[in-house]
Amino acid sequence: MPARKAAATGPHVLRQMNVAAVLAVLRDDASTAAGVSAVAAATGLSRPAVTRALAELKDRGLVEFTAAGGARQPGRPAQYARFRAEAGHVAGIDIGPHKVLVMIADLAGRVVTARDSAVDSGATGPQVFDIVRGALTAAAAEAGVPLSGLWAVSAGTPGVVDRDRGEVLLAPSIPGWAGLPAVSMLREWLHCPVSIENDVNFAVLGERWRGAAADAVAEGGSDSLVFVQWGRRIGTGIFINGSPYRGSSAAAGELGFIDLVRDPDAPAGPRPADGTGPFERLVGAAAIHRLALEAGAPTGDEDDIAPLFEAAAAGDPVAVAVVDRVATRFARGLAALLLVLDPGRVVIGGGVSRAGEVLLEPVRRQLRLHTLVPVTVQASVLGEQAVAYGAVRHALDAAEERMTAG
Repeated sequence: MPARKAAATGPHVLRQMNVAAVLAVLRDDASTAAGVSAVAAATGLSRPAVTRALAELKDRGLVEFTAAGGARQPGRPAQYARFRAEAGHVAGIDIGPHKVLVMIADLAGRVVTARDSAVDSGATGPQVFDIVRGALTAAAAEAGVPLSGLWAVSAGTPGVVDRDRGEVLLAPSIPGWAGLPAVSMLREWLHCPVSIENDVNFAVLGERWRGAAADAVAEGGSDSLVFVQWGRRIGTGIFINGSPYRGSSAAAGELGFIDLVRDPDAPAGPRPADGTGPFERLVGAAAIHRLALEAGAPTGDEDDIAPLFEAAAAGDPVAVAVVDRVATRFARGLAALLLVLDPGRVVIGGGVSRAGEVLLEPVRRQLRLHTLVPVTVQASVLGEQAVAYGAVRHALDAAEERMTAG
């Protein structure tokens, strides 16, 4: 039996843990300064331990000291410590077939700029990479942050991602994107940690941090969540008991490939050229548009389904019937996932989620018929910025390693 590797111990490790604890307290409210006594009470550390940690953080440029306000007291004035969130910045990027969104945030997670760049239809992987470079350069300039001042960059992308190798394995919506060494190219350019992840996995992280699930997490409620990206394509991001779940091949949550209609005894046919899954062809935006056309319900050009939901909200009986049909189909597929995971909360994002309660209420009604326990279903709070927010959160976690390293 191989020997276990001993856990790191000793004064150095203890000092690093103390620094991390003090840093966490200061970052929680980066807008105000805190005294040594307050930090000691919040961390449970002794005043000397807090003082040493603050001195180390000051040496790293992460803390500055200010004198206490108010009336002068005899003796040495009290010192208050402020986290210097402006000491560094991170970038979160949402890479998609139609747009690239870049957010720049300080080390407290405050977004200082967000820049959206369009991606032409049919753009190839190398062309998308050039757009990413240009958008990141422009966003950093807008924020007044040199690219050398980025401590970490994280990017969300459609498709199946090998996080360990930093490589996109499958991305049907962006031709030539899979296999492109985008992460290594960004690292060589930026000289900082760069990570890539499936976009929906970042979306669930964003909603958990700053979106629909943030209050529940902050209040100590259940930290399990499923985020469903519902547009032309359908995918899910999963958090179970406070940890992301990706599966052994990073392909967990591919809800779009659940098959609800095929004869179970029939052999599987070839996958369509556009790479869509059976569930996407059943309830994706294009399928909803098609159902509306077939029923004679209001709808727009191509995949524009906003008129359908507007008509349903106004009480148009044909539109209401189509929406109920879509909700029934969607709930059946989603229920299969919920029965296995029991997350307690589902957040729905993507273009279809803009329909709001006119669609979500029938989805909830149908889910009650297919699940065993109640589940909270709500629309995304962050909308089209969910992926970028999740990428920022991920980049902050990477930057934290630099902040707390001894």
